[in-house]
Amino acid sequence: MVKKNNNSGLKTALTILISLAFAGVFMWFAVRGLDFEKIKTYFAKANYLWVAFAAVFGLLAYWFRAIRWNLLLDPMGYRISNSNALWTISFGYLMNLTIPRSGEVARATALYGVEKVPVDKSFGTIILERVVDLVCMLGFLSLTLPFKYDAILAFYRYATQQKTGDSGNASSLLWWIFGLGLVGAVLFFVLRKKLESISIFAKIYKLIDGLWQGITSIFKMRQPGRFILYSLAIWICYYLAAYLVCFALPETSGFSIADGFFIIVVGTLGMMVPASGGIGAFHFALKIGIGALFLSFGKTFEEGAEVGLAYAFISHTMQMVIMIVMGVISIPMLAKARSKANI
Repeated sequence: MVKKNNNSGLKTALTILISLAFAGVFMWFAVRGLDFEKIKTYFAKANYLWVAFAAVFGLLAYWFRAIRWNLLLDPMGYRISNSNALWTISFGYLMNLTIPRSGEVARATALYGVEKVPVDKSFGTIILERVVDLVCMLGFLSLTLPFKYDAILAFYRYATQQKTGDSGNASSLLWWIFGLGLVGAVLFFVLRKKLESISIFAKIYKLIDGLWQGITSIFKMRQPGRFILYSLAIWICYYLAAYLVCFALPETSGFSIADGFFIIVVGTLGMMVPASGGIGAFHFALKIGIGALFLSFGKTFEEGAEVGLAYAFISHTMQMVIMIVMGVISIPMLAKARSKANI
């Protein structure tokens, strides 16, 4: 038993170290070749009142996400309190700062502790949320394409110019993974009756069934219009939280609404990298993204890269403060709710 715990602790430690390594590598790429002393001058002249306004919308996104989650759980017969949903989401985001993507499991586990919703079912709705979020992000990309095509092209060229030699190998690897996964899925389906008699596979089927119920809950909602409305509200808040920070710096205060669309797409791509809290990856993405915007304005990439890194530090720090504050508050709030649930 002790050996198992030691192995689990070692695995967790290695995961955190790999995540930190990702963050360190991307941060090195972000600051490489730039005059950090000059970048610090941007912080001194920033108007942080705009950052505070942006933070309000960052917090609102938490609340809208909590309400939307309730709508997804309702078709399965679970009506949870919005406050418990809010604190479990906050706790999940806090866990993501330690081990990337661990927050989804932590969120579902925390919800079970306060609302007794089975982890597999709530986790299914979280997967569905990620799919919906991806669709919303693609929606922002579609809004960006007609107006910021030159910036997107510059971003793509700069981000991939050093990776062209590896593209063929990466493509082949992805096709192999896809093919093996497809064969495995077909065999699993064909042999499902025989596998059901084996205990471990019976548990897997139960887990898959719970996940499927969570994912398909969107088709059973009594108020799909509200779900769409809250999904839009979440991403409008994300947009405003990203765009309003632009007004904090004189160099980005003239950015248009379309420029804001471009920034949120680039920033979201950076946050998707498995680095703790998007550290480094977010900064690198915004360095390239705003550098590409400056290129499309007829300015130099280097000037835009400096401004982009300053913007990234300000925006990311704001996000981290929200995550940490809300996450720390969630711990006693969830403990209090758990004690009530167990009475």
